[in-house]
Amino acid sequence: MRRARWWIADYAYAAYWQVRSAFDRRDPSSFARGHAAPIVILPGVYETWRFMQPLITALHDRGHPIYVVDALRRNQRPVRDAARVVTAFLERADLSDVLLVAHSKGGLAGKLAMAGPAGTRVRAMLAVATPFGGSRYARILPVPSLWAFAPSHPSIVELARHQDVNERIVSVYATFDPHIPEGSELPGARRNVRLDTGGHFRILADPRVLGEVASLSEP
Repeated sequence: MRRARWWIADYAYAAYWQVRSAFDRRDPSSFARGHAAPIVILPGVYETWRFMQPLITALHDRGHPIYVVDALRRNQRPVRDAARVVTAFLERADLSDVLLVAHSKGGLAGKLAMAGPAGTRVRAMLAVATPFGGSRYARILPVPSLWAFAPSHPSIVELARHQDVNERIVSVYATFDPHIPEGSELPGARRNVRLDTGGHFRILADPRVLGEVASLSEP
């Protein structure tokens, strides 16, 4: 019953913010000023950056300049292509000592970008509910853009080889994630934080996520 309640609450949260983000017109440049470590937001598949706006607003209120990668759109392209977009953004904006804050698939693109030519521009990444080891559910879904999450998919296998960047990643995930039954524990991570709650989306609003960003932003 507890898992059922988590599941319902998770999809209610996702539905609310998907609808709200569709009508939001706030200019992302309004978040780009601040005195703390710069943050680049990487949303999950079928999400725009606006889906993560509650977290963006909270981080900006704490002094972080926030940057969004508009070119990712709804993050439906292959992981390798998404990583190239992130890399190009970091280089074009000439950002350095950046914190990546990513949700789900955004964490896969972020990790691959950290292993690439712009990796030295990234201090660390906070990945929320990211399927670093894939999800067995991806094999049975009739949606091609989700097949890349299968544990045996080349993108997941390739990411597993880049273990050198794991020490700069904090992975935060719920005890029960209806999308990732394997969980999001990352071997060799700077820290794995398992929250005693359930969900794939609503943990973005968990105050402990803000706490982990605060820890990463310390010199």
